[in-house]
Amino acid sequence: DQETTAAILGVRQLLPTFHPELQSCGCPPNRSHLSARSFVWTPEAELAFRDLKNRFTTAPVLSQPDPSRQFVVEVDASDVGAGAVLSQRTAEDGKLHPCAFLSRRLSPAEANYDVGNRELLAVKLTLEEWRHWLEGAEHPFVVWTDHKNLEYVRTAKRLNSRQARWALFFERFNFTLSYRPGSRNVKPDALSRAFTEEREDADAPVDTIVPEGRVIGAVLWKVEEDVLAALRTDPGPGSGPPDRLFVPDTVRPTVLQWAHASRLTCHPDTARTMSFLRRRFWWPSMGKDTLQYVAACPTCSRNKGSNRPSAGLLRPLPTPRRPWSHLALDFVTGLPASEGNTVILTVVDRFSKFTHFLPLPKLPTAKETASLLVREVFRIHGLPCDVVSDRGPQFTSAVWKAFCTAIGATVSLSSGFHPQTNGQAERANQKLEATLRCLVSTNLTSWAAQLPWVEYAHNTLPTAATGMSPFQCLYGYQPPLFPSHEKDLAVPSVQHHI
Repeated sequence: DQETTAAILGVRQLLPTFHPELQSCGCPPNRSHLSARSFVWTPEAELAFRDLKNRFTTAPVLSQPDPSRQFVVEVDASDVGAGAVLSQRTAEDGKLHPCAFLSRRLSPAEANYDVGNRELLAVKLTLEEWRHWLEGAEHPFVVWTDHKNLEYVRTAKRLNSRQARWALFFERFNFTLSYRPGSRNVKPDALSRAFTEEREDADAPVDTIVPEGRVIGAVLWKVEEDVLAALRTDPGPGSGPPDRLFVPDTVRPTVLQWAHASRLTCHPDTARTMSFLRRRFWWPSMGKDTLQYVAACPTCSRNKGSNRPSAGLLRPLPTPRRPWSHLALDFVTGLPASEGNTVILTVVDRFSKFTHFLPLPKLPTAKETASLLVREVFRIHGLPCDVVSDRGPQFTSAVWKAFCTAIGATVSLSSGFHPQTNGQAERANQKLEATLRCLVSTNLTSWAAQLPWVEYAHNTLPTAATGMSPFQCLYGYQPPLFPSHEKDLAVPSVQHHI
């Protein structure tokens, strides 16, 4: 329609400043299409529209930040969000070119701030997001805002507690706040209003049969459709492992990103990412490409540490003979409050390595720990023969010893100041903490919502000890990734192993 076409042409007139190739795109659709009484969308206009979409989404859209040049930060806040643009002037044309964009929805509490505090919050969020470029910058940078009162915030004599905390954070940066009229601050203003329409629709009553928060539907992943679409133009060599799809060059980055960073895997290492990919896909250089992708993952680099080999010889505990006969327990504490929880109880089956991560509001007593295990573990997997734990007060109490005696389990306590005794639970905690850092590093209070996905990824990816996933070790099959896997899903028969 005419209104949508006018909007597209408006964007086309703005972007040539940063995308010089758009200057040469003079073919329709153009203003002449809007002046006619009858709006006609011709085949030439359709081809030009597709060409514009391709140019809008291909380089050079953003420029690479140059630490030796001055940064310019444009910020703005609306009633529902905050937006910002990080830019630099290039030596070629002296014009501002965007390096990065920021658009973030305000929380319900932040949306209640007055306009001055919302604009100041936008500055704080921007400095936090691009701290790696702005803190310690070679040249003082400029922050443009359309709220003139912010020019005086760094010299104000009286600040409320929130503003004082933010002002203390601002001291880490060398910058100047400068006023810019709203009519010229259109880019961050548009980014801050990206959530307006969605928020208005969210308040509308919806008449549904299923309660809110419940979703019914098959789990589908668009990555398989993308690979099948790419195979129509690039069918591949025609040979390879059966029941696996060849991945053409054009979609390999998408497949690698899905296999490594989706909620099904939660940023595993190279070997586990490869094992996940081999369940459905293949290409000749898959091992090399996966190694390079995982090594270059910025999320893993920021949030995971290196694993050094243990000093001295290890003396492992006896190997269990069946699943869930020998358990390892440990607590993860010191977490920020998330949905009322601050503690995680880790329960590991030493046979299959299957793990449960149970969120708790606080450290439980011995009685509460026993009740929790009966409710969440024993009723599903049966009673254990042995329970390994550290020397926390829950596990050294008479209540815990009496409970284990009543169910017929022995109590195995680790040596003092020697956590390696309970190595399986400690290793599970290490993986849990590294994975949570990858998922919630930008919003620490959301870890409780991500915990079920971390448990799923941990239990469906292979372990080095068994060579298979804990899920497969326990149930005899892997959970399917795609609907097409259902026909191949079967538990091996007894006759197959005789």
